[in-house]
Amino acid sequence: MSDPLRSIRWSILDRSRTREGEEPSRALRDTVAFARQADELGFHRFWVAEHHSVPGVAGSAPTVLAAAVAAATSRVRVGTGGVMLPNHRPLVVAEQFGVLASLHPDRIDMGLGRSVGFTGGVRRALGHDREDAADFAAQVHELLGYFSGEQDVHPGVHAWPAEGLRVPAFVLATGQGADLAAQLGLPLVIAPARGEDAMVAAIDRYRDAFRPSAQADEPYVIVSGTVAIADTAEEARRMLIPEAWANAYSRTHGEFPPLIPASRVESLEMTDRQRRIFDDSMRGHVHGTEEQVADELNRLLTRTRADEFLVHTSTYDRAARLDSHRRLASLAGLRTTC
Repeated sequence: MSDPLRSIRWSILDRSRTREGEEPSRALRDTVAFARQADELGFHRFWVAEHHSVPGVAGSAPTVLAAAVAAATSRVRVGTGGVMLPNHRPLVVAEQFGVLASLHPDRIDMGLGRSVGFTGGVRRALGHDREDAADFAAQVHELLGYFSGEQDVHPGVHAWPAEGLRVPAFVLATGQGADLAAQLGLPLVIAPARGEDAMVAAIDRYRDAFRPSAQADEPYVIVSGTVAIADTAEEARRMLIPEAWANAYSRTHGEFPPLIPASRVESLEMTDRQRRIFDDSMRGHVHGTEEQVADELNRLLTRTRADEFLVHTSTYDRAARLDSHRRLASLAGLRTTC
């Protein structure tokens, strides 16, 4: 029987998380440095994200950051996880990715999400509202049409230099995202945000309803999740603490903060609500020693039949994060150059 862990592709999503006391520029430079390390470790993709008016995240312009990452690497595929399409005009997105793909042929991916700004103020500043997410399918159709040259929403309009280029598109599953990905015939990126059972059910629906397209002949599933590996299970668990606290803080203060060390979090006096959110945020992640993580990943990959795993691990300690990814690359049998 094949080893699922060594039979799939492994990729990374980095959100350019800021740390307390550091300038956002440090987080962006760290993302570029981390991408170089991911390239050397043999990961298949390195994606960056889009967030607006979030103090704890410096990644607000994914195509700009993707350009810096692509220029600093040589092999790894570079893309977005994702561009939030309702925030942008499809023509502009096509032009941006057309430039990226022209400068870095056969290395650019276009991950697309349907989320809009986190708060009403952000949505107003972006010039969009929640209702714009309802047009996501039409926006994707228009966007892909600019690449194929068959865009029919605005006759006579072309997205140079995108037209004629092949830039793989992926749908990030939120809400009905899995069903939409099947309808559009696009690869699916999905995380167990509502639990593993719900994720598996959405993946099954996606595979059953998938319609082949010019982008993909058959379903392709990327499962996304946190993976933390260390010498002991407790060390790996403590890597999860800074992000779990940031989530608890954001849910009770309306603002996602920079990361702080696990030791600081452990000394905090949380409210009952914060403790509930924190405890819930600590669950559902793959963490432990190499042996424990290998067992859990093989179980998860067997159940989901994923084609790829997208790792998004945030923690305060950058060295611990890199060591965790090195261990994962070794478990997955990636061809490293470092």
